[in-house]
Amino acid sequence: MAIEKEGEKNAMTYPLEFRKKVLKEKEEERLTYKETAERFKISVSNLNRWEKHLEPRTKRNRKASKIDMEALERDVEVHPDAYHYERAERFGVSERGIGQALKRLNMSHKKKH
Repeated sequence: MAIEKEGEKNAMTYPLEFRKKVLKEKEEERLTYKETAERFKISVSNLNRWEKHLEPRTKRNRKASKIDMEALERDVEVHPDAYHYERAERFGVSERGIGQALKRLNMSHKKKH
């Protein structure tokens, strides 16, 4: 089951109404986490997470773990015309990772001066 919002897609997100239904039945029928998970074919960890925070999360609040953003900014200053694959080799990460990091820095496109 996937939920779609305007312009957003969360491939592994259960709809809010489904979450409410599952938790309501668990409470009304006094089911254990395991029994509820088996009945609805979901994981126990989902149930635990839903009890703490019912609303689906739409963003990941984590900083980049492999790429030093300050070093990437310096690299862009020193090599403004470099391709993503060249930066990826220098940083030891994927081209996509470089693209996403540049986007976080609002530098996703080459600028003409």
